[in-house]
Amino acid sequence: MLAKVQSAAVLGVEAYGVCAEVDVTMGLPGFYLVGLGAGAVKEGSVRVRAALDHSGWKIPPRKVTINLAPADVRKDGAAFDLPIAVGVLAAQEIVPQHALQDVLMMGELSLDGSLRRVAGGLPIALYARARGARAVILPRACAAEAAAIREVPVLAASSLPEVAAYLRGEQTLPRVEELPPQERNAIGDADLADVRGLEYVKLALEVAAAGSHNLLLIGAPGSGKSMIARRLPTILPPLDEDEALQTSMIYSAAGKLDGASLIRRRPFRAPHQDVSLAGLVGGGSGVPKPGEISLAHNGVLFLDELPEMKRTVLEALRQPLEERRITIVRARHAIEFPAAFALVAAMNPCPCGYHGSSLRNCICDSGRVRRYRGRISGPLLDRLDLQVEVPQVDYKALTDSRAGEASATVRDRVLAAREIQRRRFGGSGLHANAQMGPKQIGAWCRLDTASSTHLGRIVQKRGISARGVHRILRVARTIADLRTKPAIERQDLQCAIDFRALDQELR
Repeated sequence: MLAKVQSAAVLGVEAYGVCAEVDVTMGLPGFYLVGLGAGAVKEGSVRVRAALDHSGWKIPPRKVTINLAPADVRKDGAAFDLPIAVGVLAAQEIVPQHALQDVLMMGELSLDGSLRRVAGGLPIALYARARGARAVILPRACAAEAAAIREVPVLAASSLPEVAAYLRGEQTLPRVEELPPQERNAIGDADLADVRGLEYVKLALEVAAAGSHNLLLIGAPGSGKSMIARRLPTILPPLDEDEALQTSMIYSAAGKLDGASLIRRRPFRAPHQDVSLAGLVGGGSGVPKPGEISLAHNGVLFLDELPEMKRTVLEALRQPLEERRITIVRARHAIEFPAAFALVAAMNPCPCGYHGSSLRNCICDSGRVRRYRGRISGPLLDRLDLQVEVPQVDYKALTDSRAGEASATVRDRVLAAREIQRRRFGGSGLHANAQMGPKQIGAWCRLDTASSTHLGRIVQKRGISARGVHRILRVARTIADLRTKPAIERQDLQCAIDFRALDQELR
C-alpha cells in the first residue's frame, strides 16, 4: 500500500516541500530509499527500523520503497526520519492516511523512538503558512523557534508513538507558544564607560553604530582595539520585526537557534583569523550552510588581526560588502544567503605591533611594514568607511577613576539618528545610511558649493576613488544625523574625511 507524508527541507534560508512516498509491498524484504538523499538520509532507514521496533511495531518481511520527492534536489540531514516512519505506519494502515492531509512534519529519530531536534524549523513554518497547512509537527526541542509564525499551529512531539497516537485521534499534541525574545550575543557587564580616554575612537564607534558603517581600528597590542569593538553591541539599536525574522531564519537554517524564539539583539560574530573560506562566506560539503557573514546579517562581523587572515578569505568579503548578499554556486543550484553586516576589523600597524608608538620602539624596517600592510588590498580597504588609529592610553588616563560616557547615553543618540534614517528611507527597504546607493546619495547627501569644492580638492590630492567619495558622503550624512542637522555641513564633511586619513597611507 502507498502512503504520502508531507515534509520540507531548507535550501539556503528558504524551505521547499518534500513528500515522503512510502510503498510497502510483497517482494524481497528490505528498505530501498531513493530521491537523491545524502548519507545521513540513507542511514535513516536503519534508525527508522530500530525506532519502529522499539516503539512496538514489528515490520513484516516486506519490500519497503521510499521516495523523497522531488527526486532531482539533493536532501541532507536526518529530519526525514519522522515522515518516513509515519509513512511506513500509514502504508500498513496503522495510522489513517486522511489524518496526514495538510500536516507537515520533520524530526530525527533515536533508536528508541524518541525525537531529536533538527535545523530549519522557522523557515519550514513559513513554508507551511504559505501553502495553507493546518499543522506542523516538530520535535519538542526545536518547536519553539517555529512558533513565531503564529498563523500555523506548531505541535511539539517527544516521540514517534506520540505522533502516531495524535494521528489516530487518541491524544492531542501541545501547541507551542512563542518564547520570550532571545538575548543572543549579550555582552554582560561590558560598557563603553569602561574605556578610558580614546574619545576620538569612541566617536568613530558611535558613527559606525549610527549608520551601520564599516570600521577599521589600527593600533599597537593592548591599545584597546578589541575591547572597544566588543562594546559596539552595547550601543546598537534592537532589531525591528522584519530584521528579527530575517536573522532568526538564518540561525534556524544553520541549526543555531537552539529551539528559542526570534533573535532581537543584533548579532556580533567574531571568528578566529584561521577561519576557512567556507566558514566565513558559507558553503561546505553537501547542502551549503550559511557562513559567518550571513550569521552576522543585520549585525556586526568583527575580524581581529585582519592582516593575519588568508588573502583569499579577505578578498571574498568584497562582493558581500557591496551587495549585502553572497551567492554560493553548485553544479545543481545557486543559493543566495543574506549578508548585510557592518564589518569591524582590527590590526596592528606592523608585524611587531609598535610602528609609530611613543611607548616602545618598532623593530620593523620600512619594507617589512609595507609588506605587512599590503596584505590588505586596496579594493578591500576602499570598502572600510572609517579607518581610525587607536593610540596607546597613558597611565594617568588609564588610572583615572572617573567613568567615561555610558553605553546607554551613546545608544540614545544612536537610536535618535536611526529614527531619522527610518523616516528618511520610509518603506524603501533601507535601514541605515551605509546602505544608500547612488540615487539616495544624490538625494540626501547634497553639499553646498564650498564643501563640494573642498571635497574635490581632497579627492584629487589623495586619489580617492568614486567608491571612496560615496562612502565619505554616507559617513558625513550619519554625522549630520547624530547632530540632528537636516543638511551636511562643512564640519560633518571634514570629520568624515578625517576618519579616512589612513586610507592613503595604507595603500
